[in-house]
Amino acid sequence: MEAEIISDTSGKTRKQSQNPSNTMKFIVTSSTLLRHLQQISGVLNSSNSIPILDNFLFSIENGNLTVSASDLESTMTTEIKLQESKQNGKIAVPTRILLDTLKTFPEQPLTFLIDQKTFAIEIVSESGKFRLSGFDGEEFPKVPELESLKPVEISNDVLLSAINKTLFATGTDELRPVMSGVFFQLSRDSITFVATDAHKLVRYRRRDTSVKNEASFIVPRKPLNLLKNVLPDAEESIKLSFNENNAFFELGNYSLICRLIEGRYPNYEAVIPVENPNTLTISRQSLLNTVRRVSIFANKTTHQVRFKIAGSELLISSEDLDFANEAKERLSCSYTGEDIEIGFNAKFLSEMLGNLECEDVSLLMSAPNRAGILVPASPDNKDEDILMLVMPVMLNN
Repeated sequence: MEAEIISDTSGKTRKQSQNPSNTMKFIVTSSTLLRHLQQISGVLNSSNSIPILDNFLFSIENGNLTVSASDLESTMTTEIKLQESKQNGKIAVPTRILLDTLKTFPEQPLTFLIDQKTFAIEIVSESGKFRLSGFDGEEFPKVPELESLKPVEISNDVLLSAINKTLFATGTDELRPVMSGVFFQLSRDSITFVATDAHKLVRYRRRDTSVKNEASFIVPRKPLNLLKNVLPDAEESIKLSFNENNAFFELGNYSLICRLIEGRYPNYEAVIPVENPNTLTISRQSLLNTVRRVSIFANKTTHQVRFKIAGSELLISSEDLDFANEAKERLSCSYTGEDIEIGFNAKFLSEMLGNLECEDVSLLMSAPNRAGILVPASPDNKDEDILMLVMPVMLNN
């Protein structure tokens, strides 16, 4: 095999093999490759039933590097324009050793030399060489063919806001898989996102986004978390395509295909109380800080806090009889309705208040044994409609 003498940054000379006919070669910046790999690495599971899923799939074609990661349910792909490449091809590259290595490099060009017969990989940096074993890229699971797709465009800001507002309310009960994702409801005048775990519920609706053909489906939590990480960098609208089994998201240099959750979503509208004569309006941040503070003294199993509202005063209290812990705090508020005493799970309430962005919130109530509804007191965006529902907990009198 011929060799050529080249200089590294220290001025020393070293030998580098010229790539023969069965060698795939490409050059990419270390920081660029690391950034793209970290964005899609969230797909990876800590343990896989199929060993090939412990790898990234690298595909070289016409000067572009396409990298995919998959857990069979979801496949995320990113595309990188290469500085230089010779020969098209594909190879599966071990994820952990590659990520750990890239994290240690300062920004510099890296040359990848891949033997397409033995799947041996050589990474050449400015001052060293690193060899590892890859695998046949043909063993990597094929992305399902998407037929009968229905495309729709959604603003990246709308989708990011919808994910941020709903994802925390999804359930984790394996016996009720339909609640482990976010329900997308597309209609001619709006698009609605719903999440619930039977204890709390969020309905986020946008009137500035609509579709010609109505549709609904349930997207799992994991792919939405992956989208949440790349959406802030997206500069254009997201193209969402879907059929009965899969959803396909395209945004910039990234794409994500995921299997939808099968089943019928609960009739969420039926659990939202319509008549709520008691309305508490208060500073969101003040209420959040008080609930967090008082809940420290609550029972660690129930996380129960008590709201006692009379006139323009809200008394929030908690206790843990096992340890003789107790906390009370008063807040001024605006209130219309009859005096009421109602209990909530402080953990759920804090999550909801923390995921709202308004200055003041309104808590709508009908009775101590019926759900409370949190809404922004003065919505900033007329096209945005958000409602959060929290179930009460039984008070120990």
